[in-house]
Amino acid sequence: MEEILFNTRPRHGGNIEWAAQVANCSPFALLDFSASISPLGPPASAIAALHTSLDQLTRYPNPRYDTLRQALAQHHHIDPDWILPGNGAAELLTWAGRDLAAQTATYLITPAFGDYGRSLTAFNATPIPCPLALTAAEQATVDWTTTVTQPLQHSPERCGLLLNTPHNPTGLVIPRSALTALLEQFALVVVDEAFMDFLPPDRQQSLINEIERWPNLVVVRSLTKFYSLPGLRLGYAIAHPDRLQQWQTWRDPWPVNALAAAAAEAVLTDHNYHHRTWQWLEAARPALCAQLQDIPGLHPLPGEANYLLLRCDRPGSHIQLELLRRHRILVRDCLSFAELGDRYLRVAIRTPEENQRLIASLQDVLGQPA
Repeated sequence: MEEILFNTRPRHGGNIEWAAQVANCSPFALLDFSASISPLGPPASAIAALHTSLDQLTRYPNPRYDTLRQALAQHHHIDPDWILPGNGAAELLTWAGRDLAAQTATYLITPAFGDYGRSLTAFNATPIPCPLALTAAEQATVDWTTTVTQPLQHSPERCGLLLNTPHNPTGLVIPRSALTALLEQFALVVVDEAFMDFLPPDRQQSLINEIERWPNLVVVRSLTKFYSLPGLRLGYAIAHPDRLQQWQTWRDPWPVNALAAAAAEAVLTDHNYHHRTWQWLEAARPALCAQLQDIPGLHPLPGEANYLLLRCDRPGSHIQLELLRRHRILVRDCLSFAELGDRYLRVAIRTPEENQRLIASLQDVLGQPA
């Protein structure tokens, strides 16, 4: 049984069906810290938009998604022709992978989100890892440009670069100046900003406002994590219109369903929800990090996103299973991050009450002999 559970464990967070089998309970009885989704739940504006848009189910969506693109353009103060909505960021990463496969090689900051490997290998791209320092002391002084250029095996003007900021799984934010330096060197740079919304506007290091300067830049965003809507599957890419028109020819004509588009249009102007999220995370992240640091055997790394990466003195997969069996809590193991292996966990940041439940459960599990 143990071997079966290990071999079927999920490669991504949020697989509550697998976790419920381990915990021997209903999926609804689990507390999920494995998926880095806002714990505030979907905005009321999204739910209202879903109800009022039910009549759209009898019609095909407009394949240009003009209204949604216009709403996103107003949100980011850019031209709508520079925006391509997609069926989650994952769909757009697929087309980024096809674009990157045309380059001599693609440099990839590692550890990296597993879907990057999927999108690159699907089109026989040549990925070259750029290992990131993993200790807290090293991460405090990361030289992002050196991290990428040190393992260079090909001329960068013929190569692509794929990265995310805030970085998953460390939560580190790459300074805009470092990204600009890399844009000056590489033929194509794809920047996944799926978690950037969780930073208040004055702390974001997004490249969206500079998109028109860089025809070699693609920014990928997600609307499902910040707004707690992962089941709707909605993301978008921002890039030069010529590139996005090419991507459009590669994909299905209606990748975004009508209800997802309606919800997105509503939440983009829900400023109360935006501020509630920033206020929650500003208080919850340092509080949870401090409590984790006080638990012997856990070493949280600094980060600015809505999750924390923990280095563990005991195998992370064992801690994960014990949390499930004893407390019905699911955390993310890091076995899918090849560079991390079984000595790390990633935990989402949730409400103060839920975070306290996690701390108490970890204290119980780690208080037992290894």
